[in-house]
Amino acid sequence: MNMASVKTDLYQGHDYYMMDDLLTEEHKLIRDAARAWIKQEVSPIIEEAAETQVFPKHLLPGLGAIGAFGPYIPEQYGGAGLDQISYGIIMQELERCDSGLRSTASVQSSLVMYPIWKYGTEEQKQKFLPKLASGEMMGCFGLTEPDHGSNPGGMVTHFKDEGDHYLLNGAKIWISNAPFADVAVVWAKDETGRIHGLLVERGMEGFSTPKMTGKWSLRASDTGELVFEDVKVPKENLLTGRSGLGAPLSCLDSARYGIAWGAIGAALDCYDTRLALCQAKGAVRATHCRVPAPTEETGRNDHRDHQGTAAHPSFGPIAQ
Repeated sequence: MNMASVKTDLYQGHDYYMMDDLLTEEHKLIRDAARAWIKQEVSPIIEEAAETQVFPKHLLPGLGAIGAFGPYIPEQYGGAGLDQISYGIIMQELERCDSGLRSTASVQSSLVMYPIWKYGTEEQKQKFLPKLASGEMMGCFGLTEPDHGSNPGGMVTHFKDEGDHYLLNGAKIWISNAPFADVAVVWAKDETGRIHGLLVERGMEGFSTPKMTGKWSLRASDTGELVFEDVKVPKENLLTGRSGLGAPLSCLDSARYGIAWGAIGAALDCYDTRLALCQAKGAVRATHCRVPAPTEETGRNDHRDHQGTAAHPSFGPIAQ
């Protein structure tokens, strides 16, 4: 590592709307643990990872340890058994540091573990979920295709029933975690055109995951393709709990929840960074950036400078 590129994370939480009052002590402990780990392990190296477009795989066990992978998954399947607010708080802390890192965790949680938990068999849950929760195993979600993009109903990836297995053919593109994923939740049409989920494991003959390079964003996360050429998928790898387009779309609903929390994390870091820069430029200029104390008349922060113009954006933090 280039030591000159190592950064110290000086982030300080802000709670102008007193949102902490809505959190439990457990929520705050989860946030503090995630923030401490990120400051120590991620912030010092993430800029170099983004510059070189290299995913820091050594962080995976740590992400598992702070509960970033499927925190709402029941403990019997290796998860932490936490609530959805806890999931959101962790995603917020991750994206405060790096959007790509949050994307990696969101995919693992909402797009891989969620469908296995909701629609998988008991055997699938026992086989995959504990290792996915710890980071020992990583997954990806195959829905988007080269020729159909945001129109998943137009997918051409398909499989045929060959008696003792399914024969899968097709391709997916822009798939987060694909280059290193151990299992892919792949959505494909059967012979009647009905969409089903299949668990395709690395090492299956005909299955490849070429990496995509040259991205301009989310550079610290790995993105790739999923290519299926006569892949023999065991019948026990079919997600039997739900079929149809609504199945993958429900996973995206779960993912969007974490993404929304993540966006708040990014906004909080932008504000904190700008505030620190303004304060560092001297007392006079810092006055225009520093948040004034609540007034007796309003009981809240005015968020304006002495000329009455907005001194900084108000992001409405959910949790710090």
